[in-house]
Amino acid sequence: MKSEVFTTMLGGKQLSIETGKLAQLASGSVTVRCGDTVVLATAVVSAKAKEDAEYFPLLVDYEERLYAAGKISGSRFIKREGRPSERAILTCRLVDRPIRPLFPKKYRNDVQVIITVLSYDGENNPDILAIIAASAALSQTPAPFEGPVSAVRVGLIDGKFVANPSEAEMELSTLDLVVAGVADKVMMVEAGAKEVTEADFIKAIEFGQKELQPGLEIQKKLIADTKHTTEDPGEAAIVADVKKYLGDKLANVMIEMDKAKRDDDIATFEADILKNFEGDYKQSELKTTLSDLLEKEVRHAIVDKGIRPDGRKLDEIRPIDIEIGLLPRTHGTGLFTRGQTQVMSIVTLGAPGEEQTIETMEEEGTKRYMHHYNFPPFSTGEVKPIRGTSRREIGHGALAERALIAVIPSKEDFPYTIRVVSEVLASNGSSSMASTCGSTLALMDAGVPIKSPVAGIAMGLMTLGDKHKVLTDIQGLEDFAGDMDYKLTGTKNGITACQMDTKLKGLSVEWLEEATLQAREGINFILAKIEKVIAEPRAELSPYAPRITSLRIEPEKIGELIGPGGKNIRKIIEDCGGGEIISIDIEDDGLVMISSTDAAAAKKAEEIIAGSMREPKVGEVFEGPVVQILKDRMRGNEIGAIVQILPNKDGMVHISQIANERIEKVSDKVKVGDIVKVKVVEVDREKGRVSLSMKDVE
Repeated sequence: MKSEVFTTMLGGKQLSIETGKLAQLASGSVTVRCGDTVVLATAVVSAKAKEDAEYFPLLVDYEERLYAAGKISGSRFIKREGRPSERAILTCRLVDRPIRPLFPKKYRNDVQVIITVLSYDGENNPDILAIIAASAALSQTPAPFEGPVSAVRVGLIDGKFVANPSEAEMELSTLDLVVAGVADKVMMVEAGAKEVTEADFIKAIEFGQKELQPGLEIQKKLIADTKHTTEDPGEAAIVADVKKYLGDKLANVMIEMDKAKRDDDIATFEADILKNFEGDYKQSELKTTLSDLLEKEVRHAIVDKGIRPDGRKLDEIRPIDIEIGLLPRTHGTGLFTRGQTQVMSIVTLGAPGEEQTIETMEEEGTKRYMHHYNFPPFSTGEVKPIRGTSRREIGHGALAERALIAVIPSKEDFPYTIRVVSEVLASNGSSSMASTCGSTLALMDAGVPIKSPVAGIAMGLMTLGDKHKVLTDIQGLEDFAGDMDYKLTGTKNGITACQMDTKLKGLSVEWLEEATLQAREGINFILAKIEKVIAEPRAELSPYAPRITSLRIEPEKIGELIGPGGKNIRKIIEDCGGGEIISIDIEDDGLVMISSTDAAAAKKAEEIIAGSMREPKVGEVFEGPVVQILKDRMRGNEIGAIVQILPNKDGMVHISQIANERIEKVSDKVKVGDIVKVKVVEVDREKGRVSLSMKDVE
């Protein structure tokens, strides 16, 4: 195949797509470049459909390579890339969400997209390129992909929207928004924000939808001659037979408010259908048909009749119950229950040294605020093996983390490492938003001085022909049957995060604006509920949380405080109770942070450090032990005494300064171990010498 290169401008930067050069045995393959960031995307489509599959088997993988950034793993023993980083998993989800709806719902061929980052320049984020590359690769295959899809990142810097900002520019932005879309519709929205107003947020989406268009045009040139397969709709007979067999049963079960009872009834229907039509149709086809009929029944009831499965109004939020301070030994807890969704969030406060170390292709550093989300099978009444953290758990945890990062106090104001864990105890829709609310409660219960409470709500959409309805606080059945899952979080001042997925071939900005404004009402309602239970962070930390005291020293004295091989700092820790009682962290700017659950130990360490870093001044009087009798190296006669005046500072009393009268030997007046009073008579800062006098002390 002949290599071809297509170029365009995306957000003021040149974007190029090359095909026909790499990975030619894949069904589709492209490399996409912006600046010196290069990604390779391959798409492979199986020749035959999976007959027993009940869903579209699409798999998206995103492979980070440390060589792309010119790095070798910092691990001493493992130099090969291991399991995907959290950032890589989030990028997998970012790529998956806008492309999955563009395949026919009944398509059952295996499709795998692999994005490999070959080069990373530290300026151009590969995630946007990954979406475009995945779309371009899929568009080359014979699969019925109804793309292409393009994407762009939008920043808000000094009140102006910026398309495709660099990593450095994003440090100045109050908005980190990714918009993916087709020609006239939005497919996916993902954002973190620093309390951006709803009006600016909608304008940013509109801006992004306009700016992503060049990415579509370049793909159309690339795939001009590609032919796709078509979907075989031959399913009318099975739908008619199953519908006739069920009669009015589905309509009746859809108004059952208890999720467990409804799930049992649906399971019974499925078993009856599989038994009754055994031999006539494939079991996978029967299950899919029942699922489709359930979806249509819910959609019809909501759009045509305005009736939700649990009887709520379209903008009504399920009953909310809030508790704090449930667990006796944790540092902060919040229990948030909304309908049949229940999440307990727990806060742990740690020393600065307990920050998470980050080493990925894109970044190196530390992370002081972490949110982890656990979704055990019992939360949905199911029996499943627990096989480690799923992609879904990582994605939901990251969303709740992004929702709250805008209100977390700075390290200078609150130097703790903060970890929040949300345990999903029951789930019937929107557990990630319940985690956001539960985390707000737990942080305030722990006494973390967050700038403002954050609440989250999940919005849904039901369409039928040219009619649509926006739903507030969707539950599981409405998510399953609906066309949109739009999660929005915010404070009373503005939006902090969002995540939007759709099952349609895209949504209009007008529909998103309608959902955003309706979500604001829901967020305000939940914030009012939270503030009735806890209006502001507790004034005191838990007695079981470590106390951190801080002081500053001159940066050039850091080495002196630490000592050779850490000798001095280890001794301070040992003298104050040991590593299990106290920890000391030192920043490059001279900030020293002492963490301990023992107030007396922390106070002692603070005094030792402050004393050791203190510079003695001429005229000051100290009391300290004689640590050495100094002798002349040549003659061997005693010439003075060394007295410790500060924890890490000694001074010398010359023999002439010990007494008013003349003495022959220092040891005639003082011995090692004696506690004496001395006065500072001279300080030589360049040589680090302090001259003392005993006779001048009044």
